[in-house]
Amino acid sequence: MSEFEDNIIEEDNPVLHLELEDGTVMDCAVVAIFEAGPQTYIALIPVEELDSEEEETALLLYRYVVSPEDEESFDLENIEDDEEYKLVTDTLDEILEESIEDGDSF
Repeated sequence: MSEFEDNIIEEDNPVLHLELEDGTVMDCAVVAIFEAGPQTYIALIPVEELDSEEEETALLLYRYVVSPEDEESFDLENIEDDEEYKLVTDTLDEILEESIEDGDSF
């Protein structure tokens, strides 16, 4: 499970402050929060890679679990199963393709 600094996503610019296992904080842009099967997931890209000229960037995928006590609070859980990971990536690919067809940008 991942921990967050203040467990928030900034509203104006969707950035999540992700605390890594070593205690460092990585700012990540929220690409999408979406459902795949019975779960909700979140796709993130490290902010520092947004300005990179590299064609490939690190895409971070997690289970997005909203707290039953407080809808403003959430946890991220690692996807550990290859089958679940494939479901999540296939679903995200479909969402991104539909977005491109609709003229939206991420």
